[in-house]
Amino acid sequence: MSLEQVPGFLFFDHVAVSVKAGDLEAQVEAYRALGFTEVHREDVLGGDQVREVLLQVGDGPNLVQLLEPLNAESPVAKQIEKNGGRGGLAHVALRVADIQKAYDYMREHGFKLIDKAPRKGSRGTTVFFVHPKTTERAAFGYLIEVVQENNHAGQHA
Repeated sequence: MSLEQVPGFLFFDHVAVSVKAGDLEAQVEAYRALGFTEVHREDVLGGDQVREVLLQVGDGPNLVQLLEPLNAESPVAKQIEKNGGRGGLAHVALRVADIQKAYDYMREHGFKLIDKAPRKGSRGTTVFFVHPKTTERAAFGYLIEVVQENNHAGQHA
């Protein structure tokens, strides 16, 4: 398989962690105590219904994304409920250079895509999600987000 055919993953963009309602600031402070830097904060509405805080690891491109549900309808609230009321790993996000190319490639190769097409994400990104039952033969067991950074930004908004 030639390199031009693969979906063009660049690196891990972020690891997303669900946080129980009311616990977000304590979590942010704990990451700050480890030397992480807050680089973005946003209420993501629509189908997501979360408060997001992005914390940068060192000077690199890798982030931790804390997700606090804004209401009981948030998918993150439902995930916390399924997890016995505890927060934890929400998803792993992979950065790509060309999200449409990655989407088409993954659809053609039997990956179970949740979104019908790439869509607007937080901080001006374009995203789509891949089901934990990743393919017919291999369930990675965790939700994957595929992310393309907006074209005019530097590292982080």
